[in-house]
Amino acid sequence: MKRYTIEQFMATTSLLGASFSADEKRILFSSNASGIFNAYTLPVDGGTPQSLTRSTLESNFSVSFFPHDDRVLFTRDRGGDENNHLFLREMDGTEKDLTPGDGLKAQFAGWRPDGSAFFVSSNERDSKFFDLYRYDSQTYTRTLLFRNEKGFDLGAISRDERWIALNKSNTASDSDIYLLDIPKQEFKHLTRHEGVISFHAETFDPASQRLFFLTNEGSEFKRLRTYDLITGAIEDQESADWDIVYTYFSRNGRFRITGVNQDGSIVIRVVKDSGAGEKPVTLPALPEGEIRGVTFSESGARMAFYVNGDCSPDNLFVHDFNTGQVRQLTQSLSPEIDPSDLVDAEVVRFRSFDGMVIPSIYYKPHEASAINKVPALVYVHGGPGGQTMRGYNAQIQYLVNHGYAVLGINNRGSSGYGKTFFAAANRKHGREPLWDCVEAKTYLASLDYIDHERIGIMGASYGGYMTLAALAFRPEAFKVGVDIFGVSNWLRTLESIPPYWESVRKAIYHEIGDPVKDIDILVATSPLFHANEIRKPLLVIQGANDPRVTKAESDEIVEAVRRHNVPVEYVVFSDEGHSFTKKKNQIEANRRILEFLDKYLKGGKEKDKAAGEQRNAAC
Repeated sequence: MKRYTIEQFMATTSLLGASFSADEKRILFSSNASGIFNAYTLPVDGGTPQSLTRSTLESNFSVSFFPHDDRVLFTRDRGGDENNHLFLREMDGTEKDLTPGDGLKAQFAGWRPDGSAFFVSSNERDSKFFDLYRYDSQTYTRTLLFRNEKGFDLGAISRDERWIALNKSNTASDSDIYLLDIPKQEFKHLTRHEGVISFHAETFDPASQRLFFLTNEGSEFKRLRTYDLITGAIEDQESADWDIVYTYFSRNGRFRITGVNQDGSIVIRVVKDSGAGEKPVTLPALPEGEIRGVTFSESGARMAFYVNGDCSPDNLFVHDFNTGQVRQLTQSLSPEIDPSDLVDAEVVRFRSFDGMVIPSIYYKPHEASAINKVPALVYVHGGPGGQTMRGYNAQIQYLVNHGYAVLGINNRGSSGYGKTFFAAANRKHGREPLWDCVEAKTYLASLDYIDHERIGIMGASYGGYMTLAALAFRPEAFKVGVDIFGVSNWLRTLESIPPYWESVRKAIYHEIGDPVKDIDILVATSPLFHANEIRKPLLVIQGANDPRVTKAESDEIVEAVRRHNVPVEYVVFSDEGHSFTKKKNQIEANRRILEFLDKYLKGGKEKDKAAGEQRNAAC
């Protein structure tokens, strides 16, 4: 097996999005082939991508072709600050900010069926709430459709433009759906209920007669139901033994695409309106992996989608229904990497301290064996309610390629395993979910090819918090920690969450704690106030423009731990936010992670042995 450098891993191209041109001969998508995301087009018959934007400073993400010509919508922020604006690229290549202003955040919200207008949400009027506007496709003049003053999350717009579906979060596990009658500006509450139940509006049917929504009412998992806009009748539409996580219609309304979160992988279902009901669409035979981002051309003759596998990053495909031909348009993995040197993930489960079964995604190095024990990492996802899923992860594959076993834990509170499991972490962060991570270490240590003395913990965002919490509250458990923009002080994070999170502020407080009412709990579970307990080497990585977990979170934990002469390394990227989108920064961050782990985790055993021999000699 060959070892690869981080430069070789980052030579792999990341791709996002797909939109067919009006003539259905090209696809618009985003790619970081240049080292930074830009918008590109590619012929459906294959060929060389053509760049439409050529930014070298800020990431540009494609949104959509205009339905009748080659104009393009795309979005970008400044240095990762998440204040995205919607931009227009005219056919002559000139660009225009359609949502100008400082401190605002805007998002594309769909097309009118005939293409004569499109919809945009923006918080320019009030930074806490997103209003909905309709833009004329020719003049770009806009009309306010909905003034959002009650903290709703905007949902779908019916094709006849009579209805807007609105979602309302009560807690992380409890939510409601409202309908706004646009002409009358009247609200209707659709989901009055008792108890903790999740309701979420997904889309309207093409005839604007039914609303499709997800709910876990009466079930552990979310299923798809419909609400008749005329009669009020509710019917079951689709279900699975796992959560249905989304459904949407193709722009022409003939196809409906549904995603099921099946044990850490998304399984796609596609149906077509036959005139006598929906009938399943047979998907083409494909390389191993999961289908993502399904998009249909206006005529329905072609379907674009991505295929992603554990050892293969997203590649763009086009399926022609008329000919039956499937064409792979991209080859994203670096040509210098042999896929056989990468590793397939495995779904594993272990019992935690109280008997709860914890599902995880596990990567075992090729060279690991009982006579060649390897170090390991517990890898914690963001969230809190996120999920580690199967699929290509360059960071994990890089670490595994260099001899580290990686267990992507889905501790209690993670999505995808039922509402009881999801709610099991509420107001327990820093305790039971952390103890799951400690039990993950015990599970790893039980494997005969894992060196039980060399197990670390790492994660980003909430995973970064869990890393700091592990080092502070269970200092004996892990050998090292890697914290990537993690929360160190819940009080500050909860008080400084972005204003546009107002619609979910109460839900966050319910799950984590209220910074006023629950100050004692939050101090007790914030690693910053217990930094004197941290004794193991720590690496902290932060984006300077992070609006969610501000740089002060990392500054202060680094300073506090260093006071006790604990090895701490600190990396700050001046042009990034709550994720790192630029290849140069991804390369540097992952290089520093591997160097840190090689020094303090992989090399730690030999150093401890030498130190022990010196102590014995001194005695």
